[in-house]
Amino acid sequence: MMTDKHVHTEDCNHDHEHEADDLITLIDDEGNEVLFRIHLTIDGKEEFGKDYVLLYDASTPEGEEVELLAYAYEQADNEAEGRLMEIETEAEWDMIEEVFNAFESEED
Repeated sequence: MMTDKHVHTEDCNHDHEHEADDLITLIDDEGNEVLFRIHLTIDGKEEFGKDYVLLYDASTPEGEEVELLAYAYEQADNEAEGRLMEIETEAEWDMIEEVFNAFESEED
């Protein structure tokens, strides 16, 4: 489980699409930095007042199945650093799942 709640990216202000180079560093329970790749960002500000990000371990070999982690996040304007938060409601999870499924359908 990742405990650090900071997002480090060059640009998190995008919806549903991202560059392959979007990486963030999280700190694990033992204080180790772990590099993650952003799979998908979701704009949920209108409905829930926050955005969401789906991540996977950047060290996963290409072609292998990845385990996605989902977080809500806040990022101050014009800052590269943000804050990750646990997803709080079933409604948020439902919206994330719906957007993820639509995104994956487009990718196929």
